[in-house]
Amino acid sequence: MKTTLRREEALAPELAELLLRRAERVREKPVENEDETVLWIAEFRVGEDHYAIPLDVLRAAVPLKMVTSVPLSPPHVVGILRFQGQIVTALSLSSLLGGRGWREDPAVLLVVDVGLGRLVALDCEQIPKPGSVPHALVNEARARTTGPVAEITLAGMRQVNLLDLRRLIEIAALEVRRD
Repeated sequence: MKTTLRREEALAPELAELLLRRAERVREKPVENEDETVLWIAEFRVGEDHYAIPLDVLRAAVPLKMVTSVPLSPPHVVGILRFQGQIVTALSLSSLLGGRGWREDPAVLLVVDVGLGRLVALDCEQIPKPGSVPHALVNEARARTTGPVAEITLAGMRQVNLLDLRRLIEIAALEVRRD
């Protein structure tokens, strides 16, 4: 007698459980107001906190091993790399955010456009996950802050810190000039 295994039985129990949870999430229809516009984001962790950048500024995620260190550079500069024919400065995101620690060693560089066609790379623990945030929440959060980090509270009291990369890098450049 031939027995056939169902897909769930062929997988390790923890993997099968993970896949079932993902399938349930995909089946659920998000509760959204059709008239409400959203900002598409790339979300990632820095230590225990969740951060995000607008998805439209993200150009690529490349391996950290592509970086060449630069002697005597400021502490927030990891090094440089070549990306699509350009020399790009790789920056330590943790250092730019005030020295928050990583949960695991960074393995990825996020190549981003901070404006005016200027590319920089930011170290990151993992490739970010895409998501969206209602523009109304983004505007409220940006109105409450003058700094480079806007704290957005989402459904379920989950907090995401939206980064204004241009401001963050300008602040770091001013601090280097003062030293």
